[in-house]
Order: sequence, then C-alpha cells, then structure tokens
Amino acid sequence: MANKTVPTGASVTEFLNGVEHRGRREDSYILLDMVRRITGAEPQMWGESIVGFGTYRYKYESGREGEFLLTGFSPRKARMTIYIMPGFKQYAEQLAQLGKHKHSVSCLYVGRLRAIDLNILETIIDDSVKRMKEIYPDWWI
Repeated sequence: MANKTVPTGASVTEFLNGVEHRGRREDSYILLDMVRRITGAEPQMWGESIVGFGTYRYKYESGREGEFLLTGFSPRKARMTIYIMPGFKQYAEQLAQLGKHKHSVSCLYVGRLRAIDLNILETIIDDSVKRMKEIYPDWWI
C-alpha cells in the first residue's frame, strides 16, 4: 500500500489564501513563518491540504519504504493540525503547559494559536525535527 500523501507542487500561498476561516488563515501564516525558521526548509504542499517542511525517508522491517514530511501543518475546518512525527511521549511536560489542545499519535490539534503558548509549541516543533534527524540521520532531505 503506497503512501498517498506526497508532494504535489501546488502553491502553498494559493492554498493558504484560500482557507475560508479567517482566523485559521491568519494562524497558518504564523505557523508558516515559525516552521520555516525552525526547519530552514521551504514549504511545499503534501496532498491537497498539508503544508510540509523537509522530507525524510523511512523503511520498515517489512521492507516497505517511502518519504514523508519532516513536520508540517494543515488548517482543517475544525482545528489546526500540526504534525509532530516522533509522537508526543517525550513532550508530556510541555503539553501540560501548552494550553488548550488535543493530540493523537503524531497530530497536535489546536483551535486557535492564541489559545496556546507559542514558545512551547516552537520548542516542541524544534525538538521533534531534531529527533527525526537523529532517528533517520542518513534519510532526511
């Protein structure tokens, strides 16, 4: 089964300008600047709705391999989704101080950025990128 979320070459700016919810659109530009600064990577569209930064290659023991974004975000209708690829086990202390959010395995969900501590978010994203580069030292682009 191939990963269907791949870089598309679509315009990030056009996508973000098309976000209907004004607050989510404004938050997207804040995240765009923050994540670009953290990663040093230019954003690119992954699939129809994910703004991704950087790429890493993975290979499972089963032999399945592919590429995925190092980190990124998606301004969904209900919440902003921020992709923290190594997961959240190591961020319990930061999450307790972050503010109003939910999370799954690798997705952080926030309603508006003003409801969370952006310094803590930046710390989590920065650390997650460093961890991914340690986990995949020869596999990131």
